[in-house]
Amino acid sequence: MPWELVIWIVSAVMCLGLLTQWWWEPRAPFWLRRSMGAPWRWYVLGYPLTVLRMRWTWRRLCYTADLSVVRRPRYHVIGRDTMVKGSALRPLPPRLGVPRAMTTGLSVRVRLHPGQTPRQFIANAEAFIHAWRVHSVRVVSVKRGEVLILATARDLLADSAVWRRFPAPRLLAAVVGRIGDGSAWVLDFRKVPHWLVAGATQSGKSTLLASLVSELGAQPVALVGIDCKGGMELSLFARRLSALATNRAEAVAVLSALVEEVERRMAVCRSAGARSVWELDDDPRPVPVVIVVDEIAELYLAGTLAGRKEANECSTLLLRLGQLGAALGVHLVVAAQRFGSDLGPGATALRAQLGGRICHRVNDEATAEMTLGDLSPDAVVVAQAITEDEKGVAVTTIGGHWMRARSHLVTPGEARQYAEQNAHRTPDLPALARAVESGGDAA
Repeated sequence: MPWELVIWIVSAVMCLGLLTQWWWEPRAPFWLRRSMGAPWRWYVLGYPLTVLRMRWTWRRLCYTADLSVVRRPRYHVIGRDTMVKGSALRPLPPRLGVPRAMTTGLSVRVRLHPGQTPRQFIANAEAFIHAWRVHSVRVVSVKRGEVLILATARDLLADSAVWRRFPAPRLLAAVVGRIGDGSAWVLDFRKVPHWLVAGATQSGKSTLLASLVSELGAQPVALVGIDCKGGMELSLFARRLSALATNRAEAVAVLSALVEEVERRMAVCRSAGARSVWELDDDPRPVPVVIVVDEIAELYLAGTLAGRKEANECSTLLLRLGQLGAALGVHLVVAAQRFGSDLGPGATALRAQLGGRICHRVNDEATAEMTLGDLSPDAVVVAQAITEDEKGVAVTTIGGHWMRARSHLVTPGEARQYAEQNAHRTPDLPALARAVESGGDAA
């Protein structure tokens, strides 16, 4: 089919869609007009125009970005001793598949030439964005010899009009916000038992922790808070927390009690012949515990000899919980403004146990590298591109790939309200309460 006929057909469909929207949308019910507004305009106008731009610019874009290949060799021998280097007049771009429309953008598969790798397309994602005039482009390798290009039409993380909450899929799974494609951002502790949250001041780190505690507070889960900044952040949820440590001495006592609880659970599993608490029956199964540490540097850095001793104890206890807690229903969420080797060797060892990574806006490249570098080097660059105006936006690893995400905003009033509503769900753990009291007396 000639390209001129395709363009005429697409233009006719677009004109028909515009006329339909002009006549029908003002007469449609409010609820239907609200739910069909943005997707309707995308399907009628945005998607056809983007497809035309993709087809129109694909060959030139691949040639400019050095994604085209030539079938003939670049070097030719003339005579016996003369070699001439030249370029083919018509390089061949990779084969572009049929773009498939989605509510938030489109996806298209590209078949690679022999010798090409997905990294070449990932490096040119910025060129795709400008050529196709979309908000963002992600390149994913889903099959050998092919890449999947996901183009997002608009910034869903900045669109508060379509903000909505999602139900939690199961126990120990918290919906804390949404990711860049508009779907739910889920922190599932059954899949990823421990998490590291990094971010500078006013980057949205505390907002994420508040959203996480609010979501887990509605579940039969024991929540333990360690906030050595005097409890300024986590004290809002004091009614829902089983224990709250506000200084390093209390933190040592609480972590020691939790290590004893882990050892007790190990004995229960060993006697039952189970490898984890999830293989036990519901009746004898101990309640899951989630430990939220707000600002790890307050635990690791100390100026006095006694403080350094407590810091070493905290480092050892956290590392032990990270190594043993996953199978025993004890999980860690560690937040830090800066996370690097300057916190000591214990920080590097603990980082190896924190499989889930979330990086907000940071002030130095080392923190982004420490948070995301070992899982996805490309995500480090994306995390450093987060601006000061994008509060709550973070880069996280989901399913082995990085994704931009944004947490729900939980105000202090809402935090207290959630804590009051779910105070009756707080498990009774007397050992943790006694540990906080003993730590406060020691301090």
